[in-house]
Amino acid sequence: MGQGIKLSEIVEKMNMKNLTPEVDMVDKEVDVPDVNRPALQLAGFYDRFDSNRVQIIGNVEYRYVQTLHEEEREKTYDTLLQHPLPCIVFCRDIVPEDAFLKKAVKYGVPVFNTAKQTSDFMAEIIRWMNVRLAPCISIHGVLVDVYGVGVLIMGESGIGKSEAALELIKRGHRLVTDDVVEIRKVSDETLVGSAPNITKHFIELRGIGIVDVRSMFGVQSVRETQNIDLVITLEDWSRDKEYDRLGLEEQYTEFLGNKVVCYRIPIRPGRNLAIIVESAAVNHRQKQMGYNAAQELYKRVQENIAKKQR
Repeated sequence: MGQGIKLSEIVEKMNMKNLTPEVDMVDKEVDVPDVNRPALQLAGFYDRFDSNRVQIIGNVEYRYVQTLHEEEREKTYDTLLQHPLPCIVFCRDIVPEDAFLKKAVKYGVPVFNTAKQTSDFMAEIIRWMNVRLAPCISIHGVLVDVYGVGVLIMGESGIGKSEAALELIKRGHRLVTDDVVEIRKVSDETLVGSAPNITKHFIELRGIGIVDVRSMFGVQSVRETQNIDLVITLEDWSRDKEYDRLGLEEQYTEFLGNKVVCYRIPIRPGRNLAIIVESAAVNHRQKQMGYNAAQELYKRVQENIAKKQR
């Protein structure tokens, strides 16, 4: 799944309150994106217990523990906290009793709470950790959000990827990353692209240097992440090469086992790359909605031939 997430990063992202500041979190990490509600464990059943997951306690689990006698409750706390848990989170702003917190400090288990509803918090943290812990690769390219379509522009260095992205930004679209794209596989259908922290919001323009897109065009011109829906590969135009002029059959490229629709665009002087990318994005959206212009043209041609043969 890749490297783990530091527990301190999870606490900051999920806006949780630390109830055990005495416990050292520096070296603690979470390396699985799933969570666990230890309902059966609190009842004494520990077979196949996923102790390496974030443990979440909601109102039901908390109320159950409160029904136990004090000695039984103390034993339940000891049995649970002796496992190597990354942390325990109490939802609905529940604050556990001092006896539980003292035992958590004794066993070195960080305890937090959040005001969020249990189901809402679980959905949010699972979604976020799925992205952070997803298999990841870095490639050379530019990722932009064009009409809601994530367009990954690839091609040889110096072919005009950054210039095309800058023109798209001026036309109201949004930059995700320039030069280096980090691609994460969050599901068998979804790839998410983002920028490395060091190059976030910057574009390199040869002859000018580094440009800060967010400072120049405002926060509406950038976004943190974007699904990769379409790949456009720019290449030098060759007289000896044949290019697809109809688009009846989709071409694909593959990242981390996921296939993405790919267009190869030949570059010649005078071609407006920004308009071509916009058109490709809109055409892709039309196809996703069930309309294919190439198939419509083919249908008309076939109907016209059929009429002439009658």
